[in-house]
Amino acid sequence: MLQIDHLYKNYGKFQAVRDLTLHIPQGDLFGFVGPNGAGKTTTIRMVCGLMLPSAGNIRINGVDALTHRKDIKKQIGYVPDFFGVYDNLKVKEYMDFYGSMYRMHSREIEKISDDLLELVNLSDKKEVFVDTLSRGMKQRLCVARALIHNPALLVLDEPNSGLDPRARVEMKELLLNLRSMGKTIVISSHILSELSEMCNSIGIMDHGNLVAAGRIEDVMEHVFGNNQLIITLEEGREMALRIVSEYAGVKINTAGEHEIRLTHRLTKQEIAKMIGVMIEHDVVVTGFHKQEGDLETLFMRVTEGDAGTEGDAGTEGDAGTEGDAGTEGDAGTGGDAGTGSNNIVGSSPAAGNNAAWKGEEENAVKSHS
Repeated sequence: MLQIDHLYKNYGKFQAVRDLTLHIPQGDLFGFVGPNGAGKTTTIRMVCGLMLPSAGNIRINGVDALTHRKDIKKQIGYVPDFFGVYDNLKVKEYMDFYGSMYRMHSREIEKISDDLLELVNLSDKKEVFVDTLSRGMKQRLCVARALIHNPALLVLDEPNSGLDPRARVEMKELLLNLRSMGKTIVISSHILSELSEMCNSIGIMDHGNLVAAGRIEDVMEHVFGNNQLIITLEEGREMALRIVSEYAGVKINTAGEHEIRLTHRLTKQEIAKMIGVMIEHDVVVTGFHKQEGDLETLFMRVTEGDAGTEGDAGTEGDAGTEGDAGTEGDAGTGGDAGTGSNNIVGSSPAAGNNAAWKGEEENAVKSHS
C-alpha cells in the first residue's frame, strides 16, 4: 500500500533521513517510533507531500507520489502534531469547509460529516464553536476532517501529545475502530505502551536510519530471540541446576532461589522433557514460560539507549516550510484499494545515493491543516 524506497533528506552535509526503505501493507496500523531528532516527522512530511526528498521514491497504492503530487493528496488524510482548526467556526462549518476544499457536493458533505462526527463521538457538538472544545475533542475533530474525502492512507503525527488519560483512551479506541474498518494508518508517538496496544507493525528510527521494522512479534523475536526461558520453583534448586547443566546448548543466565533464567536451543518437546525430569527428581516446579520483551525494552535495545537530540537539526518543528504543503488542496475521494504482502522491510545505512528521484526544493505553500 505504502512503498518507500531509498529515501533521503539532506540539509547540506546533514542527513535527516538516510536510505530509508519501508513497505506498509493495506490495513496495517503502523507505529513510527524513535528518539527526538530521529527523522520520523521529516519522513512523514515527505510521505504527505509537505516536503520534497533529496532522493528516493514514494508510492501509495502503486502511484508515484513524487511525480503525481496533486493526485496523490486525494489518497492521504494528515493529522499534524498541532491542531489544524479554525476557532471562529462551528464544528459543522469546519467540516463543511474542508469538504468544499475537496470539491464535494453539499449533500455528500453533510452525510459524510454526520457519519464521521458520529464515528469520533462529536455528533452532539455540531453547533458548538471549535474554540470551546477540549483538546481531546479538537484532536478527534482533526481526525474526522482528515477522513472526509475517504483517503486510502491516514497519517497521524503525535496525535496523543498533550492529551489527558481519558482523551488518550478515546483516541486509541478511535484508531482501533478505524483499523477494524480496514483503514491503513501510520502513527508516530513517544507513548510506546499505547503503540504496543494499537499497532500490529512498527518501525524504529534512530539518527535518520530505520533500524528495525516489521510485525511487532517478528521484530521482538529478531531482537530478543525465541530462546529465553524462565523456570520458577518452590524447592529443589540445586537438583534443577544439575539437570539443566546436563543439556547441551543450555546456558544458565541467572539462578535465584525460586527462579532460573536460561538461554537455550531446545525444542518444545525437549523443554517439556527437561521439566518432567525435574519433577521426577522431586523439584517442585511452579511454572515455566518464554521470556517476553516489551516495546520499551525493544526501543532501548535497538537505539542503544540513546535519547537523541531535540529536533531534526531544525527540521522537526518546521511544518509546511518546504515543498508543496497543500495536503488539503484539490481533491476528490480516494479509495482503500491496493494490496501488499505482510513483509515490511527496514533499511540500514547504505553508501552512495542510488535513489530513483532527485530534485530541487520547491517554494513553500503553507497549509491550514
